[in-house]
Amino acid sequence: MRSVLGIDAAWTDREPSGVALVADDGAGWRLMEVAASYAAFLRPALAAEPVLRHRGSIPDAVALLDAAYTRIGSPVDIVAIDMPLAMAPIIGRRTSDNLISIAYGARHAGTHTPSETRPGKLSDELRIGFHTIGYPLAISHPRGQALIEVYPHPALIELASAERRLAYKVSKIGKYWPEVTPGVRRENLLDVWRQIVLLLETRIQGVVQALPFPPVTARGYELKAFEDCLDAVVCAWVGACVLDGQARPFGDDTSAIWVPGVQ
Repeated sequence: MRSVLGIDAAWTDREPSGVALVADDGAGWRLMEVAASYAAFLRPALAAEPVLRHRGSIPDAVALLDAAYTRIGSPVDIVAIDMPLAMAPIIGRRTSDNLISIAYGARHAGTHTPSETRPGKLSDELRIGFHTIGYPLAISHPRGQALIEVYPHPALIELASAERRLAYKVSKIGKYWPEVTPGVRRENLLDVWRQIVLLLETRIQGVVQALPFPPVTARGYELKAFEDCLDAVVCAWVGACVLDGQARPFGDDTSAIWVPGVQ
């Protein structure tokens, strides 16, 4: 059994973070669990009441890996996180940020600039927490259990063979489609989400079943919860690509961002 825990990590503890677990028992990768927050992922599998609105919290590496073990019966191989991570405290742009921006900037998928405050201490504590329990940050192909940094925008470009980054962020629908009504914007967003989910299903079984689409009339936080789950699955898929030898790191000896499908 090979497995990956994907985390769409918020840069502050006030916003929820999506979590996805994928595993391969020899029959191909399958989505085992996906949740829109740490708390939701840590709930018992048969919890009676659904989480109505997801909240942010401090990530607990031990608890997350224990929950994953409970679901699949074996340790996680790769933890793939969408958050700036480095061997030393991050105070600004890194070589990995610059290399991704060189490779994907023209396709509108350059990285955001990290700082001492965002994600700041949260990034350091997350990396140290996983390192302490046997998941060191991998800046080259991992040998054994590892933590890796991923970035969904270039990953989705590669997945979709797209000319530019996909228009799938809830917060940007006004910029994506400024000329149409809010209702049409939401319909357009759902169409892009459907395309991504179908593409992910070709790589990871069970994505379509695990990610039912919200209605076009859903509240903003409900749409964001779906987006966080989607990003978490993308993170997990990148980790699966790393295990399959189908991804490469962009970085140096202090940090690396892994992108799939790049020869």
